[in-house]
Amino acid sequence: MKTISCMKIDEKILTSFGAEIKNYKPKEFIFQEGDMALFYYQTISGTVKINHYNEDGKEFIHNILGENQSFGDSPLFLDKEYPMNAVALAPSVIYKLPKGRFFQILEEYPETSIELNNCFSHRLHYQMLMMQNMASQNPIRRIKGLMDYLKSFHEKIDPFSFHIQLTRQQIADLTGLRVETIIRTLKKMEKENALKIENKQILY
Repeated sequence: MKTISCMKIDEKILTSFGAEIKNYKPKEFIFQEGDMALFYYQTISGTVKINHYNEDGKEFIHNILGENQSFGDSPLFLDKEYPMNAVALAPSVIYKLPKGRFFQILEEYPETSIELNNCFSHRLHYQMLMMQNMASQNPIRRIKGLMDYLKSFHEKIDPFSFHIQLTRQQIADLTGLRVETIIRTLKKMEKENALKIENKQILY
């Protein structure tokens, strides 16, 4: 079984349609909540956080993206503002393609449009599963649901082959659990051979 890395447009196609390569520093906004969705973004390298803040200033993290993943594409079809922020967590290099040229690619390369629909369906499926897991009172199920969701966007599916590039605090933010609960539960999961922890890095 092979999962997809949602979504990746061939780099030669992106450059031929005039995509810019932009460099972002850690903590730099790529777009902000309330900005109009005018560009397609695809990571070349680095790490990007998708988040928003509530009225009390509390941060909610929705996803952490690595290389060769797209983001901010769904609102392009709706002529809507971004409901979330995209922030570089590490030095990041990203393709930035104007909305109009993105739709030209979909018209001229039908296979890309099919892949996009596959990607959206994939996201929705795993988001629904993740929502079910988040409703559980069992912290192991919450954490496992999050890790399954993140791993689903990558081709490596062997046990302990996927590096969870999240801090304990970020896992807590994504699951709604306390950091202390995350630390305790991860240790329990390691003892049960559900994951490995090497040099403080989580392998799932």
